[in-house]
Amino acid sequence: MKCDVVTIDNKKAGSLDLSDGVFGVSIRRDILARMVNWQLAKRRAGTHKTKSVSEVSGTGKKPFNQKGTGRARQGSSRSVQQRGGAVSFGPVVRDHSHKLQKKVRKMALRCALSSKLADGKLILLDEAKLKDFKTSELVARLKLFGARSVLIIDGPEVNVDFARAAANIPNLDVLPQQGANVYDILRRETLVLTKDAVKHLEERLA
Repeated sequence: MKCDVVTIDNKKAGSLDLSDGVFGVSIRRDILARMVNWQLAKRRAGTHKTKSVSEVSGTGKKPFNQKGTGRARQGSSRSVQQRGGAVSFGPVVRDHSHKLQKKVRKMALRCALSSKLADGKLILLDEAKLKDFKTSELVARLKLFGARSVLIIDGPEVNVDFARAAANIPNLDVLPQQGANVYDILRRETLVLTKDAVKHLEERLA
C-alpha cells in the first residue's frame, strides 16, 4: 500500500510502498497483550524480599512459661504472630520473566505497526533532522502534526543532536529501529517512522 512521506515541516516529500505483510496484517489484541505482559515482566527487578523464621534475628528461647501466665502459649519470639517476627508466605527474590516464542514477538510487532496505520496514527518522515537542533524548534515542528504523544523511530543510528533536542520534551520518545518494541509503540498516540526505519523494519519482520 502506498503512503505519503512528509518532511519535518509537514510538507509532502513523495510516497512509499509499505509491505502488506508488515503494515497490513490483522490486528490480534491477544497477541499484543501477551507481548506487553512479556515486556513488563522482563523489566521487573524481582528484588522484593521478606524474612522467614530462620532469617529473623533473635533467640530461640521460649519467651515465657507454658502455663501459669494467663497468656496464650508461645514457642518463639521470632514467630509470624509476634511483633518483629517473620512474615508468613512473603515475597522472595525471583525472576519474573517468562518465555515467549520469537515468532509471536515478531507477530506482535507487526500487529502494533498495523494498528497505528489502521488508526491513521502513522506518519512517514523522510529524515529525522533539524536545521538548528533546538528543543523549541522541534516542539514547533511537532505542533504542525498536531501530535501530543509521539514515538519517533529512526534508522540504525539516531542523529545525536536530534535526540538531544528531543530529550526534554514530555511524551516524546526517540528510538533506533533495533529498539522498536510493542510497548513503546502502543503507549504513544502517534508513531513516526523515517524511510530508513521502514526499510529496516520490513527486512527484520519479513
